[in-house]
Amino acid sequence: MKTTDISIIISTYNSPEWLSKVLYGYNNQTYRMFEIVIADDGSREATRELIQKIQEEVFYPIIHVWHEDNGFQKSQILNKAILACTTEYILMSDGDCIPRKDYVEQHIKYREEGYFLSGGYFMLPMDISETITKEAIYAEQCFDIKWLKKHGLKNSFKNTKLTAKGIKADLLNTITPTNASWNGHNASGWKEDIVAVNGFDERMQYGGQDRELGERLVNLGIKSKQIRYHAVCIHLDHPRGYKNEESIAKNQAIRKTTREAKKKWTAYGIVKK
Repeated sequence: MKTTDISIIISTYNSPEWLSKVLYGYNNQTYRMFEIVIADDGSREATRELIQKIQEEVFYPIIHVWHEDNGFQKSQILNKAILACTTEYILMSDGDCIPRKDYVEQHIKYREEGYFLSGGYFMLPMDISETITKEAIYAEQCFDIKWLKKHGLKNSFKNTKLTAKGIKADLLNTITPTNASWNGHNASGWKEDIVAVNGFDERMQYGGQDRELGERLVNLGIKSKQIRYHAVCIHLDHPRGYKNEESIAKNQAIRKTTREAKKKWTAYGIVKK
């Protein structure tokens, strides 16, 4: 009997406290036929110990894919994680994004052959990120506007990401000016399609490597569907020491070539040629 029909890749690097909150979020899901594949870009032993401990608490299987720390090599570890997925459909998110309880259910609901799904995230400040406990996750308090405002969240139109449901969410997904791009923190697609474009371009470090994958999927003929108001995750704050202008400029040049040449395949992906 089939027990999983979606693989969820979670990227992480030396952030066991944030990763634990994320994994508790997946333990709270309404849809439960999934596996977690952790794409670990060289974390130290604390992350491995956390995964072993949490595996005893949660209902879903965890596959831990790790390689040695060689700087920011997220594209490389994501490609290894893609190969480790055992199902036909892949959802990708990050080890700092806690999913709302219907998060996986929404990706399952809207998946369709010939499409990938594009979600968004709701960014929290550091003080609220640190306040969130396992109990707050299981009780869904960290998705409740009243609870968040009580802990310092300011009023903003962006708060509608947490409050929009049903027809309102449908409408906002239709009228949002945000492109339905492949977003590393919240996107899903068919493994067959991702492998057909050869996964992530491993020349790319921080800055847009997820979008470039989506651009090759579009060049392949895959359409995108906007679900940013349906599939909701909250993004925990953290420093970004790996962010640098040189990497971003290099990636922009690669993306420009992908768009102009309508490239469907990267020679620097899963298969090296």
